[in-house]
Amino acid sequence: MNMGPKHIRYGMVGGGPGAFIGAVHRMAARLEGRYELVAGAFSSDPERGQTMGAELGLSPDRVYASYQEMARLEGARADGIEAVVIVTPNHLHYPVATAFLQAGMHVICDKPLTTTLADALALRDLVKATGRLFFVTYTYGTYPMVAQAREMVRSGQLGAVRVVQVEYAQGWLSTALEASGSRQASWRTDPALAGDGGCLGDIGTHAYHLAEFTTGLRTESVAAELTRFVPQRRLDDNVQVMLRFEGGARGALWASQVAVGEDNALRIRVYGDLGAVSWDQEHPEELRFAPLGAPPQTLRRGGPGVGPWAVGVTRLPSGHPEGMLESFGLLYSEVAEAILAARDQRPQPRIRVATIDDGVAGMRFIDACVRSARQNAAWVSLD
Repeated sequence: MNMGPKHIRYGMVGGGPGAFIGAVHRMAARLEGRYELVAGAFSSDPERGQTMGAELGLSPDRVYASYQEMARLEGARADGIEAVVIVTPNHLHYPVATAFLQAGMHVICDKPLTTTLADALALRDLVKATGRLFFVTYTYGTYPMVAQAREMVRSGQLGAVRVVQVEYAQGWLSTALEASGSRQASWRTDPALAGDGGCLGDIGTHAYHLAEFTTGLRTESVAAELTRFVPQRRLDDNVQVMLRFEGGARGALWASQVAVGEDNALRIRVYGDLGAVSWDQEHPEELRFAPLGAPPQTLRRGGPGVGPWAVGVTRLPSGHPEGMLESFGLLYSEVAEAILAARDQRPQPRIRVATIDDGVAGMRFIDACVRSARQNAAWVSLD
């Protein structure tokens, strides 16, 4: 199907049968109506890959047995892909991204960027050398009420930021699920596949990115404790981090995958000397604003008092709930704008989507937390 000059041909590495996040990426891209999935290397098992390609309606000759073959052959086609989406376990992010950048494609990569800081820095150098665009799917910055919080903080409505509290709590790894054969649990708890951070890399980096994205403050140093509560688990399943931000603000980050009863409880609170805001991902339509000396108020997506930055990322009228898929779709919309601008040699638009620099920042955070934990929660600089 030829979708026209304002659409983007893309391919996917990973996201085969039973893969949750690959399906979410495909739904988000379809939601925008600006992408055409034309190629994929969906599985290390060629037969499973072809099954996935057939389900998605792809031509069999564009369903590849390996990402190396896909990068080489798509790069040689006149109608080859412009961008690749990487939804593999973490250990493949670096080699897959490298192959497609060298083949001339833009990259949309799941988080965390890589498994080591050294690989992240090398990848950033390659992005600069190739001139390709690189996006990391820290998705929560595209929620409208996060956009509202960001603008309120950055416009000075909260005054000088003093305290930032952020947490991301799940309970799905409260037992040794990896021992039961769960593929999702197995790779996330394997250092060879996930890197040095378990819960830290999987959801802790989401919380870290949300804190810096919302406040605009850079984290200078951390003191971290990484805990493995489930016996025999090889990576952390609970993370507690003290944060020191530039300018004197202080904060704390808690991420856990053994918080029984929690589903996807990502929350942030920002306190300034003139007011405070708080947002909860499980109730994403609302932002609580507490101005100093006045009654707290609840701002609702699409409602009175919401600024133009949040309005600009609102899809549905107030009262018609928006959630993860709509925000993921907005991420793909902004990526499309950036890719089309690059194609047309226009200046890059202002976007909220995380780039290679944000990906490197996430890896600096993981690296610093791991070093701190190994030194009994000593303060460690991110630099």
